[in-house]
Amino acid sequence: MNPSALLVVGQTALELGLICSLTVLALFLSYSMLNVCDLSTDGCFTLGAAVGAMTAAAGHPLLSIPAAMLAGMCSGFVTALLQTKMGINSLLAGIIVNTGLYSVNIAVMSGAPNINLNKKDTIFTMVKGALTGTALEGQQNTVVAAAAVILTVLLLTLFLSTRLGLAIRATGDNPDMVRSSSINPVFTTIVGLCAANALTALSGCLMAQSQKQAEINIGSGMVTIALASLLIGATLMGRGSILFRAAGMVLGAFLFRLVYAVALQLDMPAFMLKLVSSVIVVLAISLPYLKEQWPMLRRRLAYRTAVSSGKGGT
Repeated sequence: MNPSALLVVGQTALELGLICSLTVLALFLSYSMLNVCDLSTDGCFTLGAAVGAMTAAAGHPLLSIPAAMLAGMCSGFVTALLQTKMGINSLLAGIIVNTGLYSVNIAVMSGAPNINLNKKDTIFTMVKGALTGTALEGQQNTVVAAAAVILTVLLLTLFLSTRLGLAIRATGDNPDMVRSSSINPVFTTIVGLCAANALTALSGCLMAQSQKQAEINIGSGMVTIALASLLIGATLMGRGSILFRAAGMVLGAFLFRLVYAVALQLDMPAFMLKLVSSVIVVLAISLPYLKEQWPMLRRRLAYRTAVSSGKGGT
């Protein structure tokens, strides 16, 4: 791979990684902090893309961001309601909402499977005009995505340091202790999932506008990608402050997208990319365990080598 191609791969991975890292941060909030595995991510990502694209197509690109986030909050509210008020398992609740969102997303897009934004103003075209004549000219995708990620990381760090944020973290660690402290775990679960799904929808909104289109399958496999990125970031950054761990989520999203981009440059068939995602997830999950088991495995290998050498000598 020549240097120019490598630069293009890195640029693409950075742009997509930054946008997808918002979904990773959403899982960081719901999965790592709240201890809820939300499987509605794919549908919520598409919902954000659909609402954002429709709002931008109507001539309101700035309004597309709060509109998409509000739609994501509604999705998170329904998921949380199924779990906390109707006694449905969190995994099943996510699957139910994800299934229902397929119809909702089609309805949002007026019955069409996709929306074209080629001739419409978006957040990125607005920033492109503002960057004309500057050193960042032509880098509007990276600038918008980086600004969204930096702002999200800072706000999420501040939020998780507030009393409500600490209550959400405590709910994920020990719901019984939260109840004994006169904190309503139902409320904290609802708030946590609403905030997480708002970030997922924001990610979908930016993805649709950066690609100049939104289609019904734009969020397909996003939960796998986000989970893999989260685990990669957690493995690399380890334990630390919330800010440090949130930065690890962004790094994990970039590295995952970099592997994807390299695989595409190596002429790997598109249908193999799902397998690549699965392999990355397996490696990300098993790496901490293998790292912990490595000293024992090394001692066993050394012992067997010593025994074999002793037998060979006799």
